Amino acid sequence: MKKTPELFENNRRWAEAMTARDPRFFLKLAEQQAPEYLWIGCSDSRVPANEIVGLAPGELFVHRNVANQVLHADFNALPVLQFAVDVLKVKHVIVCGHYGCGGVAAAYTRNRFGLVDNWLRNIQIIRRKYDHILDAAGEEKARIDRLCELNVIEQVAHVCQTTVVRDAWRRGQELVVHGWIYALENGLLRDLDTTVWDVGAEEKICAEAIERLAQKTPA
Repeated sequence: MKKTPELFENNRRWAEAMTARDPRFFLKLAEQQAPEYLWIGCSDSRVPANEIVGLAPGELFVHRNVANQVLHADFNALPVLQFAVDVLKVKHVIVCGHYGCGGVAAAYTRNRFGLVDNWLRNIQIIRRKYDHILDAAGEEKARIDRLCELNVIEQVAHVCQTTVVRDAWRRGQELVVHGWIYALENGLLRDLDTTVWDVGAEEKICAEAIERLAQKTPA
């Protein structure tokens, strides 16, 4: 079947429900967006950003890619970050990974998948950097989940080190960067305690978060 009428029907019911709740909802939404949050998350279909945090359309600016990465040469993520910070003036940037991430697992196992292998090289570097922490995590599933956590922390540092965020802080703009992780098993978010709000603070904050992971004993 080439057409997908069920999706259009779903859309119609959703639009009707939103209008019934607020007759001016779409009119107001069309005028402008004024989100306070930028969400940088994984492309995984099981991690729907707005639904997880209970925010409506227009309240969360979203960027997603495989394994929620923010690379300094990624000219997809960086314009999103700049638009969110410089134009929308978001107050929070949230890097959110999730346990059981397929991209992280692929980087951990070093299985070959094609073009995406190039994208995952950064996570392989993170794996080598923290081999000692991963080795102490226990079985393979636990190691992959620990790597998911480490990846979020590293990406928080990357966000904080961008010229976009550093310039915003230097001019006194209110902006906080967070690192969270989502559990598919129960639908709950966990704060990895990597909250940064000033130039240069990410190094100490992220190092402390990594040390806390290193001190964890296997479940």
